[in-house]
Amino acid sequence: MTSHLTHVPAPEGVAPSPQYSHVVWGTGRFVAVSGQVATDASGSVVGGADPAAQARQVFANLERCLAAAGAGFGDVVKLTYFLTDVAHLPAVRDARDTAFAGLPLPASSAVQVDALVRPELLMEIEAFALVPEERPEEGRTGLRLIR
Repeated sequence: MTSHLTHVPAPEGVAPSPQYSHVVWGTGRFVAVSGQVATDASGSVVGGADPAAQARQVFANLERCLAAAGAGFGDVVKLTYFLTDVAHLPAVRDARDTAFAGLPLPASSAVQVDALVRPELLMEIEAFALVPEERPEEGRTGLRLIR
Protein backbone atom coordinates (compact mmCIF):
# COMPACT_ATOMS: atom_id res chain seq x y z
CA MET A 1 0.00 0.00 0.00
CA THR A 2 1.54 3.31 -1.03
CA SER A 3 -1.08 5.64 0.42
CA HIS A 4 -4.34 5.62 2.29
CA LEU A 5 -5.14 9.32 1.69
CA THR A 6 -5.16 11.45 -1.42
CA HIS A 7 -5.23 15.26 -1.11
CA VAL A 8 -6.39 17.50 -3.96
CA PRO A 9 -5.57 21.09 -3.00
CA ALA A 10 -7.28 22.56 -6.09
CA PRO A 11 -9.43 20.56 -8.50
CA GLU A 12 -9.50 21.91 -12.03
CA GLY A 13 -11.58 25.09 -12.18
CA VAL A 14 -11.47 25.68 -8.39
CA ALA A 15 -9.29 28.43 -6.92
CA PRO A 16 -6.47 26.98 -4.79
CA SER A 17 -6.11 27.82 -1.12
CA PRO A 18 -2.94 27.47 0.92
CA GLN A 19 -5.13 26.94 4.01
CA TYR A 20 -6.73 23.55 3.17
CA SER A 21 -7.22 20.82 0.58
CA HIS A 22 -10.47 21.12 -1.35
CA VAL A 23 -10.83 17.33 -1.58
CA VAL A 24 -9.45 14.45 0.47
CA TRP A 25 -10.32 10.80 0.01
CA GLY A 26 -8.92 7.53 1.17
CA THR A 27 -9.42 4.04 2.44
CA GLY A 28 -9.45 2.69 5.97
CA ARG A 29 -11.36 2.79 9.22
CA PHE A 30 -13.50 5.92 9.69
CA VAL A 31 -12.94 7.89 12.92
CA ALA A 32 -15.15 10.79 14.02
CA VAL A 33 -13.85 13.01 16.80
CA SER A 34 -16.46 15.12 18.55
CA GLY A 35 -15.90 18.84 18.74
CA GLN A 36 -13.07 19.56 21.15
CA VAL A 37 -12.83 22.69 23.24
CA ALA A 38 -10.06 24.30 25.31
CA THR A 39 -10.50 22.34 28.52
CA ASP A 40 -7.99 20.28 30.45
CA ALA A 41 -8.52 16.79 31.87
CA SER A 42 -10.45 18.23 34.84
CA GLY A 43 -12.79 20.26 32.61
CA SER A 44 -11.23 23.64 33.42
CA VAL A 45 -10.93 26.11 30.55
CA VAL A 46 -7.35 26.63 29.39
CA GLY A 47 -6.24 29.94 27.91
CA GLY A 48 -8.87 32.32 29.25
CA ALA A 49 -9.68 34.96 26.62
CA ASP A 50 -6.53 34.16 24.58
CA PRO A 51 -7.54 32.52 21.28
CA ALA A 52 -4.00 31.26 20.59
CA ALA A 53 -3.81 29.47 23.96
CA GLN A 54 -7.29 28.01 23.49
CA ALA A 55 -6.40 26.83 19.97
CA ARG A 56 -3.27 25.07 21.22
CA GLN A 57 -5.32 23.27 23.90
CA VAL A 58 -7.99 22.27 21.38
CA PHE A 59 -5.38 20.72 19.08
CA ALA A 60 -3.76 18.96 22.03
CA ASN A 61 -7.18 17.48 22.88
CA LEU A 62 -7.75 16.50 19.24
CA GLU A 63 -4.37 14.76 19.23
CA ARG A 64 -5.31 12.78 22.37
CA CYS A 65 -8.67 11.77 20.89
CA LEU A 66 -7.11 10.71 17.59
CA ALA A 67 -4.48 8.67 19.44
CA ALA A 68 -7.24 6.85 21.34
CA ALA A 69 -8.43 5.59 17.92
CA GLY A 70 -4.95 4.70 16.72
CA ALA A 71 -4.88 7.79 14.50
CA GLY A 72 -2.84 10.96 14.17
CA PHE A 73 -3.08 14.26 12.35
CA GLY A 74 -1.78 12.60 9.18
CA ASP A 75 -5.01 10.56 9.09
CA VAL A 76 -7.35 13.57 9.32
CA VAL A 77 -9.43 14.19 6.21
CA LYS A 78 -11.69 16.99 7.50
CA LEU A 79 -11.70 19.64 10.22
CA THR A 80 -14.64 21.86 11.08
CA TYR A 81 -13.99 25.03 13.09
CA PHE A 82 -16.77 26.65 15.11
CA LEU A 83 -15.62 30.12 16.20
CA THR A 84 -17.37 32.73 18.31
CA ASP A 85 -15.43 35.33 16.30
CA VAL A 86 -13.92 34.74 12.87
CA ALA A 87 -11.05 36.99 14.02
CA HIS A 88 -9.79 33.93 15.97
CA LEU A 89 -9.14 32.03 12.72
CA PRO A 90 -5.44 33.08 12.44
CA ALA A 91 -4.78 31.64 15.93
CA VAL A 92 -6.53 28.41 14.93
CA ARG A 93 -4.49 28.19 11.72
CA ASP A 94 -1.24 28.71 13.64
CA ALA A 95 -2.10 25.88 16.05
CA ARG A 96 -3.23 23.70 13.15
CA ASP A 97 -0.03 24.38 11.21
CA THR A 98 2.02 23.31 14.24
CA ALA A 99 -0.04 20.13 14.66
CA PHE A 100 0.13 19.30 10.93
CA ALA A 101 3.80 20.30 10.47
CA GLY A 102 5.00 18.75 7.21
CA LEU A 103 1.66 17.09 6.44
CA PRO A 104 -0.82 18.01 3.69
CA LEU A 105 -3.68 20.00 5.16
CA PRO A 106 -7.11 18.34 5.34
CA ALA A 107 -10.34 19.66 3.95
CA SER A 108 -11.84 22.21 6.33
CA SER A 109 -14.76 24.51 7.02
CA ALA A 110 -14.99 27.48 9.36
CA VAL A 111 -18.27 28.69 10.84
CA GLN A 112 -18.85 31.68 13.09
CA VAL A 113 -21.39 30.89 15.81
CA ASP A 114 -23.17 33.07 18.35
CA ALA A 115 -22.12 30.96 21.32
CA LEU A 116 -20.66 27.64 22.45
CA VAL A 117 -21.69 25.43 25.37
CA ARG A 118 -19.76 27.62 27.87
CA PRO A 119 -19.45 31.40 27.45
CA GLU A 120 -15.68 31.47 28.07
CA LEU A 121 -14.99 29.11 25.15
CA LEU A 122 -13.89 30.78 21.93
CA MET A 123 -13.81 27.78 19.61
CA GLU A 124 -14.73 24.16 19.08
CA ILE A 125 -13.11 21.93 16.46
CA GLU A 126 -14.22 18.51 15.22
CA ALA A 127 -12.23 16.09 13.10
CA PHE A 128 -12.89 13.19 10.76
CA ALA A 129 -10.10 10.74 10.00
CA LEU A 130 -9.41 7.58 8.03
CA VAL A 131 -6.99 5.15 9.66
CA PRO A 132 -5.28 2.71 7.29
CA GLU A 133 -5.70 -0.99 7.92
CA GLU A 134 -1.91 -1.25 7.70
CA ARG A 135 0.57 1.53 8.32
CA PRO A 136 3.12 2.30 5.57
CA GLU A 137 6.69 1.12 5.94
CA GLU A 138 9.01 3.11 8.19
CA GLY A 139 10.07 6.33 6.50
CA ARG A 140 7.05 6.51 4.19
CA THR A 141 4.31 8.98 4.96
CA GLY A 142 1.36 7.07 3.50
CA LEU A 143 0.10 10.38 2.08
CA ARG A 144 -0.27 11.41 -1.54
CA LEU A 145 -0.67 14.96 -2.85
CA ILE A 146 -2.23 15.63 -6.26
CA ARG A 147 -1.59 19.05 -7.75
